[in-house]
Amino acid sequence: MKRFSKAPEKRRLRKSKFYTEERKCSVLHGLYVPHDGMTGSVKKGAYDYCYACQVTQGGLSMREQYIINADIYVEGELQTGVLGIHEGTIRFYPAGCEIPADAEVIDGSRKKVVPGFIDIHTHGAVGVDVNGASADDFEKIGSFFAGNGTTAWLASILTDTSEQTGRCIGAYKEYRDSARSGAQLLGFHMEGPFLAAEYKGAMPEELLREGDIGLVERYQAMAEGAIRYITVSPEVAGVPDMIPELTARGIAVAIGHSGADYATAMDAIRRGARAVTHTGNAMRLLHQHEPAVWGAALESDAYCEVICDGRHLHPGTVRLIIKTKGIHRVVAITDSIMAAGLPDGNYHLGVNSVVVENGDAKLAATGVRAGSTLTQGAALKNLLEFTGLPLTDILPMLTENPAKLIGVYDRKGSIADGKDADLVLLNEKNEIADVFIGGTRWKGSLSQA
Repeated sequence: MKRFSKAPEKRRLRKSKFYTEERKCSVLHGLYVPHDGMTGSVKKGAYDYCYACQVTQGGLSMREQYIINADIYVEGELQTGVLGIHEGTIRFYPAGCEIPADAEVIDGSRKKVVPGFIDIHTHGAVGVDVNGASADDFEKIGSFFAGNGTTAWLASILTDTSEQTGRCIGAYKEYRDSARSGAQLLGFHMEGPFLAAEYKGAMPEELLREGDIGLVERYQAMAEGAIRYITVSPEVAGVPDMIPELTARGIAVAIGHSGADYATAMDAIRRGARAVTHTGNAMRLLHQHEPAVWGAALESDAYCEVICDGRHLHPGTVRLIIKTKGIHRVVAITDSIMAAGLPDGNYHLGVNSVVVENGDAKLAATGVRAGSTLTQGAALKNLLEFTGLPLTDILPMLTENPAKLIGVYDRKGSIADGKDADLVLLNEKNEIADVFIGGTRWKGSLSQA
């Protein structure tokens, strides 16, 4: 059973001294930002919050919040208790604890409080393609995601020219350095360009290339360390030697878009690859005489990404993957494109034209499936339907597992004292009823999909 903390006494926010250097923001942990968001300095008497927090949290006064009467997902089970939100972080208390008189009390009756979802593989939504996104576009995607229960995400850059990739990274930095709302963009997933042409999927073949650690280093320097995750094909020349180099730089490596045989795939995993991209799609399939990359995915301890829209994987295949891997080695992604949240029609994915019919996205030129229109809120409900498993078994695939894979589990992915207050409240139908991002209650629309 969780050890509970004592309820805090009423307290005022601490004022900071006069600083001219950058300091760690009290809310967006791990991010160093100028206090006033403009000059990199703090006027005397300012609080220890970055400009973005001051704006998105409605000013400097941060009222403590307490969620009561809800079932709270802690350490793999739903528990009774009170969840406090203090300065953007979580504190878990026993039911009936004393609550400060000036705190905001949120009644969670008939609701479940779970960690915010984390999508580590998505190419966009609501008319925005990540490759061509502006800073405002990233916020637009994040706002849509927030309404669907996603509180943090990685922007997946499809294989593109170095110039366009650079522009995308620049837009992210502009987004990061200004006041923004919606799901928190944690950085990038690079899908390519070190991928196999035979299993390119929606990748432009003319832009695929052999392994080049120098190119990744240039992108990473440009992104100031924001590349957290990369997909590579282990059979491509130069890639095997890149894998330990990438992991040493803190970038989680996935193998995918691959026709690799079993031995090559297992060698990549031994070298440090920790995941398999959209398992079962854009890869050589398992055969009894040659398990190939899919066989390696199932046998090894690598995380398996799954797209649970009922199109990319049959429900029976989803059940097979979960039964084989176990719930703690499966990551539910969307692989969504700019059409997510919009009606059928003509869209694009990177440099490719895409047609969406009945919610199914395919390349206009070839009919090859090209991402999805899925949301994580919908993926949760699909997983419950496909598997028959309880909610407590499904949740790690959208929360804990992706957080561990990309290295943010110290602050996200579970409900524990001191972690970021990224929370989703689910109603009795497991629909999104409320969302908190960094302790800020989401005021936008919520999806019931």
